Amino acid sequence: MEGLGEGVVGEVLLHLDGLAGLCELVDVGGHRCLRGSERAVLRAPNGTGVAWSFVRATTAVIPAAGLGTRFYPVTKAVPKELLPIVDVPAIQLVIDEAIAAGCDHIVVVSHPSKGPIERYLTPDATVVAKVRDSGRTEMADRLACIGTEVRVTVVHQDAPRGLGHAVGCARAAVGGNPFAVLLPDELMGDANLLVALVDSVDATGVGAVGLMRVPADEVSAYGVVTPSAASPHEGPFQIVDVVEKPRREDAPSNLIIIGRYVLTPDVFEEIDRLSPQANGEMQLTDALRSQSATSPLTGLLNRSKRWDTGTPMGWLIAVVDIALERPDVANAFGAWLRQRVDP
Repeated sequence: MEGLGEGVVGEVLLHLDGLAGLCELVDVGGHRCLRGSERAVLRAPNGTGVAWSFVRATTAVIPAAGLGTRFYPVTKAVPKELLPIVDVPAIQLVIDEAIAAGCDHIVVVSHPSKGPIERYLTPDATVVAKVRDSGRTEMADRLACIGTEVRVTVVHQDAPRGLGHAVGCARAAVGGNPFAVLLPDELMGDANLLVALVDSVDATGVGAVGLMRVPADEVSAYGVVTPSAASPHEGPFQIVDVVEKPRREDAPSNLIIIGRYVLTPDVFEEIDRLSPQANGEMQLTDALRSQSATSPLTGLLNRSKRWDTGTPMGWLIAVVDIALERPDVANAFGAWLRQRVDP
C-alpha cells in the first residue's frame, strides 16, 4: 500500500454493470469507499451491499418557500425571490451561480402560494426571443438554458417549518448523490466559493459549508461553527460542532455559516431525526451538528463579494452595488448617484 494518496488504503479492480476500472479504496469519515477516475464511489455500509453513486455534486437545491414577511406588502403578490436586482430576478442570479459551478439540475423548494416562481422557471421561447432581439444576447442565453440544458424541478414545502425541513423536501428530487444548497437571500459576486465547496466534497466525501468571520456582537444572528484546534487560521477548517444563534458569550468562534453548502446525501437521515424547536421549525444547523459529530464537516472561508438581501436595506444595497458593476448601466447610474449624494 505504500505510495498511495492520503486516506487511500488500497486499490481494487472494479467491475459493475459492464464498467471496469482501477479504483482507490479510501477511508472517508470512518467508512471504506471506492473512488475511481470517473468520480464515482461504491459504498458497502457494514458490508451488507453495494450501491453506485456519482460523487461530484451536479444538483443544486434552492429553498424558496418563505413568505417574505419582512418585505410586506410587496411580497403579498410578488415572491421575494423575484424581486429585481436592477432588471434580473434574484433567483436568476442564484441559478446562474449554480450553473457556473457545474450544476445541471436545479431543485426549487417553493410554496403553493408562490406560483409566479414556477411561471418564471417555465421555458418561454417568446420571451427569450424578445430579450435576444433587444440585443441582450447573454441574458437570452441564460434564460434559454433553463428547462433545456438545465433541468428544473419544483417541490413544495406547505408550511414554514424551517430550513432543515425545506432541504428535506428535496430528498426525492436530489436522489443519492451529493448536492449543493444555495439560499436565495444571499447573492455572491461569483461562483468561486461554490466551486471550491463542490471540489472539496468531490475530493473528501464529506460535506462542506461556506464560512465568514463577523464581529462578536453579530454571532447571535447566525449558525456558528467550532473548528478543530488543528485547523489553519484561514482554513480549510475541520468543523467539529455547530450551534444555531448562540449568545455572544457562548459562541465558540466568530465563524458563521453563510448560505452556501455542498452536502452528502446522508444528511437526509439526520434531517429525518430532527425534532421541531419551540417555534415549530427544524433547522439545517441541527442536522449538520449531528452529522459533524461522526464525520467532521469542512468549512471554507468565502473570499468573494456577498450581499444579504434578506431585508429591504440589504436588498437595496445589493441593487446599488450590482448596478454600479454592470457595464450597461454603471456610467449613467454612477453619474446620477454622485450628483444625488453630492449636489
